Amino acid sequence: MSSDRRAVPGDPRVRELVRQARGISRRRFLAGAAGAAGTGALLGACGTAGPTQAGEGGGSGGPLRWANWTVYLDQDEEGTTFPTLAAFEAESGIDVDYSEDIEDNDSFYGKVARQLESGQDIGYDVVTLTDWMTARWIRQEYVAELDRSRIPNAANILPNLDGVDFDDGRRFSLTWQSGFAGIAWDTQAIPDGLRSVSDLWDPRYKGRVEVLSEMRDTIGLIMLENGMDPAAGWTTDDWFDALDVVQRHLDDGQIRQVRGNSYLQDLASGDAVACFAWSGDITSLNYEYDGRFAFAIPDAGGMLWSDNLMVPKASRNKAKAEDLFDYYYRPEVAAEVAAWVNYITPVQGAQEVMAQTDPEMAENPLIFPTDEILSQVHVFRTLTPAEEERYNGQFLAAIGA
Repeated sequence: MSSDRRAVPGDPRVRELVRQARGISRRRFLAGAAGAAGTGALLGACGTAGPTQAGEGGGSGGPLRWANWTVYLDQDEEGTTFPTLAAFEAESGIDVDYSEDIEDNDSFYGKVARQLESGQDIGYDVVTLTDWMTARWIRQEYVAELDRSRIPNAANILPNLDGVDFDDGRRFSLTWQSGFAGIAWDTQAIPDGLRSVSDLWDPRYKGRVEVLSEMRDTIGLIMLENGMDPAAGWTTDDWFDALDVVQRHLDDGQIRQVRGNSYLQDLASGDAVACFAWSGDITSLNYEYDGRFAFAIPDAGGMLWSDNLMVPKASRNKAKAEDLFDYYYRPEVAAEVAAWVNYITPVQGAQEVMAQTDPEMAENPLIFPTDEILSQVHVFRTLTPAEEERYNGQFLAAIGA
């Protein structure tokens, strides 16, 4: 496939699919779906198919199997198809089995760890995991090295994402989306809003507060509230001081649950009125609930994270995965995804493309953050293998996972 062919979809079927997808932001999708289904139905809207079992369908002639997080790829107005993915299939001739099978990094890793250790096919050819878990897979040699000559559009990656410490030069991974972890609340229940992590511990909200099952986001936000920078030289005592806050509020009933993506269901139902949250999730939920929820980076600072595309080493569909990666690094495709998922796109040129179709969204700081906003967020420092084992284990034990 030539570089010209990669840059501009030439197949008339592709042009029509992209034309139909143009402008179908998450705003329009959720607004249209709200009258027909609740959040549970929306969050359950899965992809074209579920994963095959390990060892099945992994040959080069089988479909490309992609595991992603919930509501993390553009959907049509009915929530039944993925326009950019359908356009890729039509253009490339590659069938994709897309599944929303990642609730959080730890639970997904637990599901496939045994196969990874033994070098077996895990039932997926593409996985989308957060930086720290990506670092673990690379360190343990569970992922295939990418052929960058097959992914020329990878040159569009934002410079600050190209030289990450866990994959310098991006030999094994490419960023899918980035986002913020902060605080969110139901404005009907908390009309005066929240400004700090400590505000969530107000007794008025007892039993209706949730925190995230991603250790680095929850512990990182509490560390910042405690005056420690999770990106810098904190100590073991600092980490356990933050964990003690979680444990104390679980024990006294202030925290209702520790959740992955499913915290959105609890916000929508009213079971939770305040929580730690991911930025794009709240933006999307507001399209369905008419701006009922608010998201903020706490006064003490928020967390910045990225999720990454990788190919498990046992996959026999690496070339197909590389074609998929190259396609999603086209600025026009990246802009289409960003308009729906409302997270930070890693692709240079996407903002200029979006400015032509949706100037208001092109100025959304949660998709294209300003330097001022970026100065308020922190990336949890990379842990050593021993630290990761200790801190992850302690956190999971504390939350009962």
